[in-house]
Amino acid sequence: MEGVFPVVIAVVALAVAVVVLGVLVISVLRGHAEILRALHDLGINLDPSSTAPAADSTPAHLSARGVHGHTRADDRAADVAGHDPKGAMVQVGVVGRKGFTLLAFLSSGCMSCLHFWEAFAASDLEVPAGARLVVITKGPHEESASAINALAPPGVTTVLSSEAYGGYGVPVAPYFVLVDGPSGRIVGEGAATSWAQVSNLMRQSLADAGIAEPGDPAPAPRLDGPARAARIDAALESAGIGPGHPSLHPNPQAPNGNSTEQEGAA
Repeated sequence: MEGVFPVVIAVVALAVAVVVLGVLVISVLRGHAEILRALHDLGINLDPSSTAPAADSTPAHLSARGVHGHTRADDRAADVAGHDPKGAMVQVGVVGRKGFTLLAFLSSGCMSCLHFWEAFAASDLEVPAGARLVVITKGPHEESASAINALAPPGVTTVLSSEAYGGYGVPVAPYFVLVDGPSGRIVGEGAATSWAQVSNLMRQSLADAGIAEPGDPAPAPRLDGPARAARIDAALESAGIGPGHPSLHPNPQAPNGNSTEQEGAA
């Protein structure tokens, strides 16, 4: 009998381990199913056998929630408050600051997010409109702060804030929101699975909003009213045409306004 108890204990321990692993697997599969369902709702198909066009070439299809060309401040745009990966309280200014801020909503657990964690660590990363990049994850009660600390790219502000997720209405990670600081506008937003998709989406959003990126030629100013009249007068003066010039007062009764010359010739 003495040799039976160790066997029984081992069998019970093994059964418990199997049950725990089964629960974990079910939880992971459920989480992946929710992510895939959310991505499908946003118009993103991760099926490699799909015949749908590649998202890189169709940035407008990245998200059904894509917003382009806002003309007024968006009430969702707000500063981000939370914890840094080491646990300290932080607040990141977004609205009212100079320039753009690209908010990257990521997670430590999704495979698609891993590509962005790695991409953001590159020293030559080009962010559309020269925007400042801020990475946001859910708060410490929903994310592992130590895992985020290991993933956080050097030099990139990273904030753990479930409040920001709710405030910006983020449906799934990875998700990106481009905010124009001075106006408080959300210029563009959407879900993506690669940095090329994000870059294309934000550049399209900037173009739709009529915002030139740094280095692009500034659009010519539109002149109306007195400014337009003054510009015309200056152009005429530079050409030697002033008040009373014959070209400004043609004779409507003669063709080409040359009645005097034709009468003299006759």
